[in-house]
Amino acid sequence: MMPTREAFATALPRARLAELVDALVEQGFYVGEDFIPAELCAALHHELDAMADHEALEAAGIGRGQEHALRRDIRGDAIRWLDRESQARRQYLEAMAELQQELNQALFLGLFEYEAHFAHYPPGAFYRRHLDSFRGRANRVISTVGYLNPDWPEDGGGEMVIFAADDPEREVARVRPRAGTFACFLSDRVPHEVLPTRLPRASIAGWFRRNASLGGLVDPAR
Repeated sequence: MMPTREAFATALPRARLAELVDALVEQGFYVGEDFIPAELCAALHHELDAMADHEALEAAGIGRGQEHALRRDIRGDAIRWLDRESQARRQYLEAMAELQQELNQALFLGLFEYEAHFAHYPPGAFYRRHLDSFRGRANRVISTVGYLNPDWPEDGGGEMVIFAADDPEREVARVRPRAGTFACFLSDRVPHEVLPTRLPRASIAGWFRRNASLGGLVDPAR
């Protein structure tokens, strides 16, 4: 059964939003368990499983434009960009729109849009340490990760490791990819990596962006 709009609306109560904003200001990242309702996670997980079963995902690469390349020694997930074709996807995007509004009002970030994709990591896949943007040329401002796997075991691997913004060798958090957990961090300041997973790992990775238009093009390739 698909979750209702009302069930998902309860995922972003004012107290959790304030908690998230405070964490971003104080430490550059936020991790909250049970942030996304279980029913919505289950629906999105089912959709991603079906895409993987029907080979409807594409191998993820690194870099953009002419610099885009497949590097399995760096990144091993497969993705599909999030659209609004199902109720579950619409509800997730509507929640992110609510979060975008809160971030803009509280932190004056001027966030322009949100983009996201499903991410499926088969057993053995990982993503080496990286930043989602680079300072001074970034339009990805805030990164998000919503986790979809129910009952993730302690020995399942696939944790996202977050490193200190001022010391990329110092680990400050390790996030188990359990359904309902939501992580959020500064795209151009917080290094992170995904450790090798022992089980199929499902998530939604997303980015709040500023408008970096140039010559009439929104976010031109770099």
